[in-house]
Amino acid sequence: MWADVYDVFGAGLSMEQWVTVIDETYDGRRSDVIAHVDRRAKTEFDAIFLGGGSAGRFGASVVRSLGGRALVIDRWPFLGGSCPHQACVPHHLFSEAARELDQARALAGRLWYPSFDPGASSILELVDLFRAKRSGPHAHMNWQSAEQLGIEYLLNAPAMVIDAHTVEAAGERYRTRNLVLGTGSRARRLGIEGEDLAGVFDYASLIEDLDYEPQRIVVIGGSKVAVEYGSFFRSMGCPTTIVSRSAVLSSGSPGRMDDDLRDYVVTGMRQRDLSILEDSTVQRIVGDTRVRGVDVVTPDGERHLEADFVLVGAGEVPNTESFDPALDLARDPLGWILVDEQMRTSLPGVYAVGDLVGPPMEMFKSRRSGATAARNIMGLETRLDVSDYPDFLHTTYEVSWAGLGERQARERLRSVVTIQVPPPELSPHETPLPMAEGSMIYGFTMPERTGFQKCVIDAESRRVVGIHHAGHGAKNAFSYLHHLMTRPEGFTIDELGNLNELYISPEYFIGYARLRSSQADLAGM
Repeated sequence: MWADVYDVFGAGLSMEQWVTVIDETYDGRRSDVIAHVDRRAKTEFDAIFLGGGSAGRFGASVVRSLGGRALVIDRWPFLGGSCPHQACVPHHLFSEAARELDQARALAGRLWYPSFDPGASSILELVDLFRAKRSGPHAHMNWQSAEQLGIEYLLNAPAMVIDAHTVEAAGERYRTRNLVLGTGSRARRLGIEGEDLAGVFDYASLIEDLDYEPQRIVVIGGSKVAVEYGSFFRSMGCPTTIVSRSAVLSSGSPGRMDDDLRDYVVTGMRQRDLSILEDSTVQRIVGDTRVRGVDVVTPDGERHLEADFVLVGAGEVPNTESFDPALDLARDPLGWILVDEQMRTSLPGVYAVGDLVGPPMEMFKSRRSGATAARNIMGLETRLDVSDYPDFLHTTYEVSWAGLGERQARERLRSVVTIQVPPPELSPHETPLPMAEGSMIYGFTMPERTGFQKCVIDAESRRVVGIHHAGHGAKNAFSYLHHLMTRPEGFTIDELGNLNELYISPEYFIGYARLRSSQADLAGM
């Protein structure tokens, strides 16, 4: 029997009502389980999705659309997972602020820009703005899942897996033909002295717990998270140092970006007074009850960095507590659940999706992995390959890449040409290109800040094998260009040059391809 349950099945809650329910539940004013379950249905569940993030929500929708019955269970009072609540949505808000502040600072006193007041921007104020409004996207997903998609779900309902076909939640046991694990991940701890001091945050606790304005920040890690948040902090006027064991943006997916693109991005970060210590290790975080600084070993010796705020951006670990006792699943050396291309684990009838199966920690992978598991459960053989995908990050730029960098291409192919803007013969300050929407003002005031682009081409087959971009406005195009590049027939410079680009386009290599596509023997630019 259900106890302490708010039954919303057929209730038709409005968006405003959903926001109220989510806020009151999340801050502890109400504790009941939120149930959107058809109690009249007698059919067994085809799938229970443990975790209501993007993988679970999309997977349940696919099961439903194919005539099956699915149940989503989540410990939070909302669907959507950590992305809208603590991760990618605040990151995009912060990155937009970083871009706006970068331009305001660079052009202070010119055109209509007033003199720049470094005290006018506040990290805490922006975090507070996000916290106050973050339930809106979740309310939409709760509403949409119930009213438009017909998904059954239990929210604010911590669950425990009993066996491969049984889950206990909200005082009941639910049986299912298949179990889909989508419990996500959390920030990895460093295991060093001082990590538990007040003032040490990760991307999630920053959102939940920040209650003061940082004055001096150290970011630990060289990942996308470290670079993106470090750039945001510095743009807000707070002195910031990134400490990385290796060169920043040199591992994981950022390791696939072109070397010249990485140099442009990292040089730009340093030019904006973001301190970057590479090949360096944090020994300890020091303080009494609060952070006072960080001790670091650098190639030049030991250093003490003063700080009242430390952000740890050193990767993630899987959340497995809700099923560990019951399911003996095969894992990789880092603890991620091993799955095949159909998202099947080592146990029959058990699937794993989203961040739980390890990198890449990207939204497209979460959504597609949930849908892939669902289709296979419903008898449609489907496979997911995430070995190659377009990717991006933000500094004060939008940085996108897909395919091979120039060095990687030259290691694999006999003849390679590139289209690059600014071209190798010119330094960035000598040309206003590539300027487009989002960088036009820089093109006429500070040309070196307009961005960087490179297109990498196999000269023998004429196929485009890599595209790389720093600037604004090109990210969405990379989804489609990557699809064309990875087709069996590929995508040639001639086809690229035959696209009808929108002028002034941020993808300069489209127009430039037209200048070279008539050549029998390709030459670079």
